[in-house]
Amino acid sequence: MPRFSANLGFLWAELPLPQAIRAAAKAGFDAVECHWPFDHDPGAVRAALTEAGLPMLGLNTLRGKPGENGLSALPGREAEARAEIDRALDYAAATGCGAVHVMAGFAQGADAASTFNDNLRYACERAADRRIVILIEPLNHHDAPGYFLRDATQAAGIIAALDRPNLRLMFDCYHLQIMQGDLTRRLRDLLPIIGHIQFAAVPDRGAPDHGELDYRHIFAAIDAMGWDRPLGAEYKPGGATEPTLGWMKTLR
Repeated sequence: MPRFSANLGFLWAELPLPQAIRAAAKAGFDAVECHWPFDHDPGAVRAALTEAGLPMLGLNTLRGKPGENGLSALPGREAEARAEIDRALDYAAATGCGAVHVMAGFAQGADAASTFNDNLRYACERAADRRIVILIEPLNHHDAPGYFLRDATQAAGIIAALDRPNLRLMFDCYHLQIMQGDLTRRLRDLLPIIGHIQFAAVPDRGAPDHGELDYRHIFAAIDAMGWDRPLGAEYKPGGATEPTLGWMKTLR
């Protein structure tokens, strides 16, 4: 039976993070994850996690300046990118968070690829002693046109080339359905390098009980593959979160 993680970047986003953690526990989630929690005291966040009995699965590096979407593939911005990697790793360690998603940013070409690889090596080395996983995630070309990571094939090539045991793929069903489709086969083929799985309806990124994806089938397939970690509900509720949670019963 699948277990679920609430992405608090979208769910209960109107609440301070410690309150959102408690709300997720009350709603029956098995874990939580974040986008950019850095404005919240890590001690208070860790205390809320302990009180709720939930693990924090992941968080993102900061996007950069307004209009940017990550720094780690931007040539000439290495010092900023690595400072944000350090900030994210420090926060993850302070809160007991298991993974950091290193955001690449808007860039293309050989120089961007070399920059991203160098920054990922740095992130993996800094994360290894803390037993934190580094995640990379392709984003679809409608929501993030020009983003460096375009699809799972490109991400898998980077992971293979760098060959770091703590570098994994964030498999977001929403993004990858838009870009590549064939999700159950792709999940099966990429399972050895997947570090986290997220989901939302396609095409509106709402709750997973509608749209062009049958998450009953997808969740059953993931379960049959032996995946036993919580799946990340990273969808936009379009208002209050609680009224959108009926899928937690119907899709389990």
